[in-house]
Amino acid sequence: MKSTRREFLAQTALAGTGLSVASFLRGAPAPAPGAPGAAVSPRVASASRRQAFNMCGYAAPRLEKVRIGVIGLGSRGASAPARHRVIDGVEIKAICDIRPERIAVVLKGLEGTPHKPAVYTGSDDAWKKVCERDDIDVIYNCTPWHLHAPISIYAMEHGKHAFSEIPAAVTMEECWQLVETSERTKRHYMMLENCCYDFFELLTLNLAQQGFFGEIVHGEGAYIHNLMQLNFGKNSYQGMWRLKQNAARDGNLYPMHGLGPIAQIMNINRGDRLDYLVSVQSNDFQMGKRADALAAKDPDFAPFAGKKFRGNANTTTLRTELGRTLMVQHDVTSTRPYSRIHTVVGTEGSAQKWPEPGRIASHHSGWLPANEMKALEDKYTFALVKEIGATAKKIGGHGGMDFLMDWRWVSLLRHGLPLDMDVYDAAAWTAVGLLSEVSVANRSNSVDFPDFTAGSYKKNKPVNLTPASQQKS
Repeated sequence: MKSTRREFLAQTALAGTGLSVASFLRGAPAPAPGAPGAAVSPRVASASRRQAFNMCGYAAPRLEKVRIGVIGLGSRGASAPARHRVIDGVEIKAICDIRPERIAVVLKGLEGTPHKPAVYTGSDDAWKKVCERDDIDVIYNCTPWHLHAPISIYAMEHGKHAFSEIPAAVTMEECWQLVETSERTKRHYMMLENCCYDFFELLTLNLAQQGFFGEIVHGEGAYIHNLMQLNFGKNSYQGMWRLKQNAARDGNLYPMHGLGPIAQIMNINRGDRLDYLVSVQSNDFQMGKRADALAAKDPDFAPFAGKKFRGNANTTTLRTELGRTLMVQHDVTSTRPYSRIHTVVGTEGSAQKWPEPGRIASHHSGWLPANEMKALEDKYTFALVKEIGATAKKIGGHGGMDFLMDWRWVSLLRHGLPLDMDVYDAAAWTAVGLLSEVSVANRSNSVDFPDFTAGSYKKNKPVNLTPASQQKS
């Protein structure tokens, strides 16, 4: 029987993985956390897939109070209630972590506030009880990566909106389950991509929406962040779960920070969509050596000795249906200074953030001088930032973008308005990393991208950053 191009690509990409073409196209069941080949099971949407309900632009019934259950109280999870406690209209109803000492840290931070959350700890499935409560509207999920999708799906099945740290999933099948569950339950799923709320990124989004850059041609983003000490720190991540991900997977493990703001600028899933990608990766020059050296002195690192860690530097290039290009890099081992790059290229202007400060160029004049930059910022800073930006910077969280993100989605829920990011964004941005693994495994051949929106991207409207108080519900 003659093979289709799709089947040929699937067969080629699966060489040596032990998965069949059928399982590749359908989506293989999720393997055990950290298992090799965990992501090599993308299900490609067929033309016949029907969208049960379009969650892009969906406005759920407004909430007078937003009642939150926080699951996972590590570094990110412990800082979340510290922000939630000062946002009007929020009630922290429950907190959950398998470690009682993390519960104690969060309760200490809530002393002197009206928040008296119920406590769930000690059991691996204690999070289910939080999702099952009838006095919670939002599950705020800050657990290790492999729990993001299972908890979020369970939360939506039990009538809760689900908000999760990145990435949304660790397999393509989980991406599809998130999409289909959100559509079926009409519950919001939002990936907590805080970098979309950084101040220069928001400025460039507004510049793009106002036509300052002309037609957007190209964008670049990255996650360049030396995490060698953290990844090999015994107490950095519970059970060293992040090191396990680096030891079991390949590709761009963490594309969302650099990709998210560029995807919004390009109206991905809102007029355009990702078409295909190519991913190129270096060898591992550092992580395996570090693991072997530590294992020689510490038996806790013995399981990591001799492992084939993911390549140190990954560059993934994408093309959209409308012919735009994106480049996303991942490097968490080298000595390069921190950078998300954030480059925007248009026919009339461009922008770049790293190295800081962020800069804007118009036509062929080069980077604008300080006085012109100031005038541009005064004119094009979103009203949202003018309304809450100073408070966000004061309260903090990555310079204020964490607080701005949380304040924003709470405000939208309370006004009964659509969220800035939806389940299709979460699935697509996460899938960049997962499909990069397929490309790397297949000598950097191109990999087609699924359309999670089932064609609705053609009519979906761009993200609207107008303050909730000024929008019509």
